[in-house]
Amino acid sequence: MKKPTLKNVLGSVSSFLLFFLTVGFIVSCCMMLFVRVLADTMGLTLTPDNIAAAAKVTFWNVVLITFLFKFADHIRRRIMVDRPTKIITEAIKRMMAGDFSVRIKPMQSAGTEGFNEIAEGINQMAQELGSVETLRTDFIANVSHEMKTPLAVMQNYGTLLQSPDLSEEKRIEYAKGVTDGSRRMADMMTNILKLNRLENQQIYPQVTEFDLGEQLCECLLQFESVWEHKQIEIHTEIAQDVTVEADAELLSLVWNNLFSNAFKFTPSGGTVTVSLTATAHHAIIKVTDTGCGMTSEVGAHIFEKFYQGDPSRAVQGNGLGLALVKRVIDIMQGEIGVESAVGKGSTFTVKIRRS
Repeated sequence: MKKPTLKNVLGSVSSFLLFFLTVGFIVSCCMMLFVRVLADTMGLTLTPDNIAAAAKVTFWNVVLITFLFKFADHIRRRIMVDRPTKIITEAIKRMMAGDFSVRIKPMQSAGTEGFNEIAEGINQMAQELGSVETLRTDFIANVSHEMKTPLAVMQNYGTLLQSPDLSEEKRIEYAKGVTDGSRRMADMMTNILKLNRLENQQIYPQVTEFDLGEQLCECLLQFESVWEHKQIEIHTEIAQDVTVEADAELLSLVWNNLFSNAFKFTPSGGTVTVSLTATAHHAIIKVTDTGCGMTSEVGAHIFEKFYQGDPSRAVQGNGLGLALVKRVIDIMQGEIGVESAVGKGSTFTVKIRRS
């Protein structure tokens, strides 16, 4: 408990004197009015001795009333102001020290309703800050982990390239390893920047009307060399004249990521199917592969940043593609879901509003 300072003592004394003068003025006026009316009504004569005696009684009554009121006000402030203020201040200090698990319990004392509203707001803020801190910590850990692998690969290949008796074939192989590692890091940085801009609403949709079927075909053709190399069979069921009003560039990110994942996880000789159907108000796109599939537990987290359900396949990506897809679909006020079974493949379904 803090010792009272001279400033606090002087403040208390001045407060008491101000309250005393106020009460004294009010009581004196009331007494004077009462005595005057009583004297006029009953025909009493007031003498100096009577007035002096009444003044002394009134003075000590004012002192007593002032003391009682100030004492009652002091108790009220301790219970209804000082105690809630101390609780809230201590909670804020803990938050400032980095403890976002702090929560302020509702106060049951009468007259603390306003403090309860403040406490509720602080609890919500602590919860949000705790979530942000967790995301920040996970983000840093994941980025560090993701960068460590390509950096180690590039470092190893760079060391091997310094060998003086290196054959041309090995030199090309090691140089390709360095190039692939740097490309993976560049792709990760690009996706991080895109995701950051999307999450902070620094990218605003440029809405235009366009043929969705044509866009799907154009994006799919970009992977022609991939499916030919892996001898993947392509099935398309794309309805004609399906137009949407959306940001074409942002939607191309969605299709490119979904197609890339489909070809990435589909083994040689597998099948990738792309379908487009339309209702009066929505366009429905499905991308199906015959790849490794995933469990329901993995599917529940697949759209989270840096989440990779199969560690053995982590080298093929950085866990940001589907997070980008989900954010774009949310901005477009659409829906995305996944159905999958281990060993049978996955189907991603996207629903976009047409108008």
